[in-house]
Amino acid sequence: MRVLLFTGKGGVGKTTAAAATAVALARGGRKVLVLSADPAHSLGDAFAARLDGTPVEVAPRAYPGLFAAHIDTRALVDDAWEPLRAQLRTLLAGAGVDEMVADELTVLPGVEELLALEDVRRATVDGPWEVVVVDCGPTAETLRLLALPEALGSYLERLFPAHRRAVRGVLAGLAGSSATVAKWDTAAASLSRLAEQLAGLRDLLADHRTTTIRLVLTPERVVAAETRRTLTALALHGLHVDGIVANRLVPDAGHGRGPAASWVRARREEQEAVLAELSGVGGDVPVRRVPHEAGEPVGVEALAELAEVIYGGDDPLDGPVGRALVAVRRTGGVGTAPDSEFVLDLHVVGIGDAAVDLARIGDELAVTVDGRRRAVALPPVLRRCEVTGADLEEDVLSVVFRPDPAVWMR
Repeated sequence: MRVLLFTGKGGVGKTTAAAATAVALARGGRKVLVLSADPAHSLGDAFAARLDGTPVEVAPRAYPGLFAAHIDTRALVDDAWEPLRAQLRTLLAGAGVDEMVADELTVLPGVEELLALEDVRRATVDGPWEVVVVDCGPTAETLRLLALPEALGSYLERLFPAHRRAVRGVLAGLAGSSATVAKWDTAAASLSRLAEQLAGLRDLLADHRTTTIRLVLTPERVVAAETRRTLTALALHGLHVDGIVANRLVPDAGHGRGPAASWVRARREEQEAVLAELSGVGGDVPVRRVPHEAGEPVGVEALAELAEVIYGGDDPLDGPVGRALVAVRRTGGVGTAPDSEFVLDLHVVGIGDAAVDLARIGDELAVTVDGRRRAVALPPVLRRCEVTGADLEEDVLSVVFRPDPAVWMR
């Protein structure tokens, strides 16, 4: 099973790139589902087909096994979240919380996007697909979307702890009612399922053998720096980019004369300079070029032609293997020696050129890169240590830990 997530700025052609990739995979004999998680839902326009929340085969004769659908987040909220939210409102009201306050407390930030991701996970687990291709929203929205499972998992744990019986006991003491405890029992079971889904989403996104991201862009001056920031933000959250699609390259004007030829030549030179810079941004991430065509690729045959341009004879699933975000190595001492030293290495693309801030918060290391924060859970041995130093070199942030005498093992 593979999951390919396509993202990029609005209007750069990410939807057509995602659709073309799905066509190429189906042409290769794979059973493919391409999902639109973009609120604009232009995937149906690319296929020239009417799509809704139910997967349909878009070209059963020419490309059997190619299915597409739009993720209906509103319906997902109504079916999955609203019943649980109603249970929680009833419990909070029973505990003496004002009705309006209870309503505000049960608003889960980003629930629509979260359920969209859960729909993707469910397709990978329950569906017959070999590959799920996702047309995500614009880059900024996608970064927030992909960070949601971890952020909401932490939010949920703080708001409704995992120790279900302890929470039931608190409610029983507050309300003194077995009926209230029974209601909480039902809600807690639902919350446990939500927590499991969040954990499943985190595992799916962090598995670089299964889930990878493709960035689609147009080669413009501001793009290279923005792409580096995007790669860094994704790497900070443990997500792996295995391909970049540079779309809409103007043709080579050759030795043509006149204002139009001069403009095309200057534009192409500017694009080539951007592409040269991009080749060094993502390390071994391949940059695939797509020329600017006069017409929009609409329909499966036009998308198949576009796929040929993007991938040629390559397998669309091929790409560099991702590295783990965190690695821990011992650099001093043995066993439980008090002079032990450990180094936690964070492998984040582009971190060497970014503004970085570190903070130890309990059993987590809060890493902020260019304004984006990630709380990294520390391995057990490092929880008994103090941060004594840090070093930043290229794409690796190395944090030094030494035993804290107050809690170190003896």
